[in-house]
Amino acid sequence: MILTIIAITCLVSIMAFNNPDLMNRLQFNAYAIKHNKQAWRFFTYGLVHAGWAHLAINMFVLWSFGRIVFDIYGYLFGSLGILYFLLLYIGGIMFSVLFDYGRHKNDTWYNAVGASGAVSAVVFASIILYPAGGVYLFFIPIEIPSPIFGILYLIYSASMARRGRDNIGHDAHFWGAIYGVVLTIAFKPVLFLHFIDEVTNIF
Repeated sequence: MILTIIAITCLVSIMAFNNPDLMNRLQFNAYAIKHNKQAWRFFTYGLVHAGWAHLAINMFVLWSFGRIVFDIYGYLFGSLGILYFLLLYIGGIMFSVLFDYGRHKNDTWYNAVGASGAVSAVVFASIILYPAGGVYLFFIPIEIPSPIFGILYLIYSASMARRGRDNIGHDAHFWGAIYGVVLTIAFKPVLFLHFIDEVTNIF
């Protein structure tokens, strides 16, 4: 499942690198969704990326954390695990841009691409499922406990979204993360108590 998502995303992204018309057709544009009835953009923007580095990082993180979530979903939910993972990933793509849709639905200039919101949903689902895990960042040579990483990530994303000084969809990162947490707990509410117990034991 994870490899299938990665393969499809890589194929469409690479095609769009060399085809501006395809990129323009698939990218998120709230104005086009509202005024031109192009609702597919809520989902297809997650298949295209701004460049090779953007694509590589998203797919690497998806591969690293997606396997954990997919395996645990399978263990917890059996045959429904595949469906739940698709709801997590595809739902994360849409949910993560709903805030930007409301804010930019009358702005013709606002575009967004990339699966970062869905990937954030997967990462934060993994934190709920396996809070005893850790995260390594490229520039920090030590393991950061997953709950601490999650808190820092949310603070950073919210702060950078308010500043709005770069070309990164921090709002999508933030809301994708929230979606991953809420949906995973909604699937199995007892996971919240398990998370609290694990965090208490860790710290």
